[in-house]
Amino acid sequence: MFAVLHCAFARSRSHALALALCAAAPIAFASGALPLDQRIAEIRELNRFVPERALPKLEALEAEARNAPLTQRIEFLNQLAVARHGLGHHAQSFALANELIAIGREHDHPGALAKGLLMQGYSAFAQHRPGEAHRLIWEAEKLANTTGDIDLRVRAAISSGESHAEDGNLPSALERLQAAATLARQQGQPVHIVMALNSLVRLYAQMREPEKGFGLIDEALAAAEKARSPGRMATIRNAEYGLAIDTGQRERALRALQEGLALERSIGATKRVAVSLINLSDFYLKTGDYKHAASYAEQAVAAARPLNDRKLDATVHLNLGQAYLGTGRLAEGKRQIELGMAGYEEIGDKPELQTALVEYGLALERAGDLPGALQAYHRERKISNELFERRRQQAMLDLQEKYEGDKKQRQIELLRSENLIKSTEIDNRRLQQRVWWLLVAVFALAATVVGLLYRKVRHANAQLHEKNRELKQQSVRDPLTGLYNRRHFLEYMRALPAAGQQAPDAAPAGALFLLDVDHFKNINDTYGHAAGDAVLTTIAARLCEILRETDMIVRWGGEEFLAYLPTAPGGKSGLDEVAERILAGIGATVVDHGGMALSVNVSIGYAPFPLAVGKQELAWERVVNLVDMALYMAKSHGRNRAYGVRGFADDRPASIDAIEQNLEHAWRAGQVELSVVMGERDLPRAANG
Repeated sequence: MFAVLHCAFARSRSHALALALCAAAPIAFASGALPLDQRIAEIRELNRFVPERALPKLEALEAEARNAPLTQRIEFLNQLAVARHGLGHHAQSFALANELIAIGREHDHPGALAKGLLMQGYSAFAQHRPGEAHRLIWEAEKLANTTGDIDLRVRAAISSGESHAEDGNLPSALERLQAAATLARQQGQPVHIVMALNSLVRLYAQMREPEKGFGLIDEALAAAEKARSPGRMATIRNAEYGLAIDTGQRERALRALQEGLALERSIGATKRVAVSLINLSDFYLKTGDYKHAASYAEQAVAAARPLNDRKLDATVHLNLGQAYLGTGRLAEGKRQIELGMAGYEEIGDKPELQTALVEYGLALERAGDLPGALQAYHRERKISNELFERRRQQAMLDLQEKYEGDKKQRQIELLRSENLIKSTEIDNRRLQQRVWWLLVAVFALAATVVGLLYRKVRHANAQLHEKNRELKQQSVRDPLTGLYNRRHFLEYMRALPAAGQQAPDAAPAGALFLLDVDHFKNINDTYGHAAGDAVLTTIAARLCEILRETDMIVRWGGEEFLAYLPTAPGGKSGLDEVAERILAGIGATVVDHGGMALSVNVSIGYAPFPLAVGKQELAWERVVNLVDMALYMAKSHGRNRAYGVRGFADDRPASIDAIEQNLEHAWRAGQVELSVVMGERDLPRAANG
């Protein structure tokens, strides 16, 4: 796995330190003659890279800084929050961010507000709440643009651009980062130029435009040299590594990593040295050189041990475990990987744990440990379903919140209407006392008002009925794809007669198909979650075209779909034709997203339903389990194919238990009959649109 450190302001992958500042800082503080704002400025660049060395210097200034003029006090609190954030003290960093926001509101200071919101965004991102982080950073950017603080505006624009990139909105990300680079060039500040170009280089790598990224490397290195900052230079080398590895230039990639590591070691940046060692280990894992991967991972373990960084430590053990598996040291490799996954479980980082399980399963496949790979696959599926359910519940909460808001608005309108009625009645009584000859006109006006109010009440009731209908629909439908959800399918199947309660000849010959999108994680990682959502909605629509209206199509999990066919055409051979039709239909589908045409394949497991052993029908849960095992065989045998259960050679019910434990072993032993349907071709993952 690739290790990343997020810089406090740019939230970028900065793996180096400012050597010139680190060397100069002790001299400046020894004199004690510099004004407070200059002393804080000298700490600032050091703080970006070595917060553990900057924090004691800031604490020594705290008493003086908290009594300083407003501008100096704001910048001191900002730097103290940056240091706390860089050291993982998120609660203290968040408290300092709140203090900045309070000062900004008290003194109507947009710069303090923007800095406080940025720090809150970085804390939210570090604690795995990207949606909240993006919202805070975009709000901070708007405030920063109202100030004359160029440093703040450049950093806010960079953070905003990177947030858009993480959200999958690459055009907006490019617009923000180009604006940051233009502003930095106009001001001529080399540090700002390096920061903006570094983020632009990494964005071009994400956009699959490496030639544009390479075109910025020399300019960025020149700016870093002008700033006399080996730390900034090392960040560019890391960005160069990303471009080079993506374009297959392995020698250039390795050279960039090693140069960055040498800069970090020369200034004793222990944490960033550990990160670079992890990245070198990851490089050799990618190239299949497990001996060197193990060597660098072992060095990274030693470097990370005193840092007390649980996430970094977990990543180190995962890389070391994969390297050991690659060299045939299975027991040691598994132990190291389990240590790494335990670390991710401890900090509650479920997405990283899911990624680790995917890599673990692939590594075990390469090592020939298929039972272990199967176990990792099932663990990964469980986490995937948990994350999917969490997202579904959040969608339900959002809808409920919207409903409650509409309900409150309707109540306010009704109260206003009631007040209007009361006011009208009072006016009517006064008019009756003063001008009796206008009585008819007053009654007509009252009737008109009542009629309007009655229409409003009817309209409000109709809206309430519609919202209730939407909530009921949401309870059985998936918010993203519009397909039935897993809960509805489970309720439907439980309502069917139990296995054995109806005669087999009376049961309709149906089928169950379970589909999983191939390489879906790569699509999310490369193009963003918005692209992944576009793939899922397109596949859902395509399945509705391929299958019949009477077939039930369910979003089963994150990237899994289940299709229940109450009646299947043409018996068992007809199921093979359905599988072939699905493979061909999905494979021929092109997903248009953000100017790119994405193509995807699926792997399928299927079986007839009801499925009998002798005269005894299997419960539907066991049939789904067999179909899931067949899907795993399709994934592990190359993807873009379908495996279907046709029947059993042994009619004894006891044999099914053994088959469920290892379907592939049972197939090769002749205990179960399988169909294999191959996809037409292995499509490329994406093409520029």
